[in-house]
Amino acid sequence: MAIHPGGSQLNIANGIREFAHATPHKVAVIDGDRSVTFGAINERASRLASGLLKAGLKKGDAVALLLGNRFEYPEIAAGLAMAGLVLVPLNPRQVANEIAFVLEHASVQAIIVDSALAGNLPSSGLPKIIFAIDGNDVGKNYEDFLATSNAVDPRIPTLESDPFCITYTSGTTGQPKGVLISHRSRSLTFYATALEWGLGPNTRTVGVAPMYHGAGFAFGYAPIFTGGTVVMQRKFDPDETLQMVQDQRIESMFLVPTHAQMMRALGDEAITRRDLSSLHTLYFNAAALPVALKKWVLDVFPQTGVHELYGSTEAGIVTNSRPQDALRKAGSVGHPWFMTEVRVVREDGSLVDPGESGELFSRSPYLMNGYLNDPAATAACTTDDGFLTSGDVVVVDEEGFISIVDRKKDLIITGGANVYPREIEEVLATHDGVAECAVIGINDETWGERVVAVVVARAGKSLNHEIIEAHLRGKLAGYKMPKETVVIDALPRNAAGKIVKRDLKVHFS
Repeated sequence: MAIHPGGSQLNIANGIREFAHATPHKVAVIDGDRSVTFGAINERASRLASGLLKAGLKKGDAVALLLGNRFEYPEIAAGLAMAGLVLVPLNPRQVANEIAFVLEHASVQAIIVDSALAGNLPSSGLPKIIFAIDGNDVGKNYEDFLATSNAVDPRIPTLESDPFCITYTSGTTGQPKGVLISHRSRSLTFYATALEWGLGPNTRTVGVAPMYHGAGFAFGYAPIFTGGTVVMQRKFDPDETLQMVQDQRIESMFLVPTHAQMMRALGDEAITRRDLSSLHTLYFNAAALPVALKKWVLDVFPQTGVHELYGSTEAGIVTNSRPQDALRKAGSVGHPWFMTEVRVVREDGSLVDPGESGELFSRSPYLMNGYLNDPAATAACTTDDGFLTSGDVVVVDEEGFISIVDRKKDLIITGGANVYPREIEEVLATHDGVAECAVIGINDETWGERVVAVVVARAGKSLNHEIIEAHLRGKLAGYKMPKETVVIDALPRNAAGKIVKRDLKVHFS
């Protein structure tokens, strides 16, 4: 019997398309004193899509975006999706050589850049098509381009399995990897997010986390995708954020633990003197939420449900600790999220018993398609039956609650941003005074972890933090810079000659 192939494919532009018809005059994005309705954002996205195709781009081409949190970010993401193009978000804190690598590796054919960030761009290797927001020093003015483009959605056919985005995350070797994220992955994330946190028409969320980041994009775009309003915050300021919650009657908000630490530093009165009764949901991700900090959040936001998520760029959201378990299981990241299976295994691949630690694998429709042009790395973290390894060691208790024990890899999470030691070590090693080096993460109340460089000086050379900082500046993004440098006589090594970073962390903690 013939089977009908089904209806339309999931696409991250669909939410804006739908609500442009249903509620065209409703505000989708607020950015300071500027705002844009669903009808307007759909028109602007359509103009961008049509204009890029007319400029010669074709389905599957990559377009880089160097932009902070501004009202243009969602429309650009939607416009690229309408045209079947692939978004490559760039971190505004990256330096020129880091951006150059991404542009070349992703074969970027066009770039849209905030003129204020043009100084971050490399001097060579740029694509021929460049659009500048708030200026035209480095390319054609973005607004002029939209004004002369056709306001018709081209609706280029795409499969929901097609990538909408290539987001870069460093691998264990420190080399950036391009993570291919599909329309299906993110569209389902948006719907599940709305189900979990009550997003939808007539709701308001504040976009605190940077949208170039996977979680920042997911939680900043989901409210618009589901018909709500997002209020953009260009740069996080804890007092400003709290005022925004009061003034804009914000109902849900995504934070990383560092944001909560910064709010705590203001003093409880900064929270209690404001009317924050509209805020019914807080959700934390990107780094572990210390139990003491979690209890403080619960104390000062008593009317607010607190969720703690665990996930990764490659896997998406894997688990969620829900409000009813926030205190009873304060050290846990909860149960597997919607449509997600997990398994925790020993080194030999057998399943662990409750209470026994093992490596976490997950399977869900949120998983990445793979690493761009790196089948070996993709194969190394995936299984034949569709699971992906998180690289993290966890424990599952008798009730199925998952707790993170340690990172199997040496990843450092500082202020919610991922930092891989090897990348920093490679640059450190280029200093003629450094004989050996290791970079570790040390627990920090404000940042979650702070980056610490441990170095051994060459004979006759003198090293200190100022010398190391001067050497690294301009070669690494600011958030990757060590906050402390320790000079020692020798690095601890095991019998195989490998540096034992665990010993360093214990010694310097």
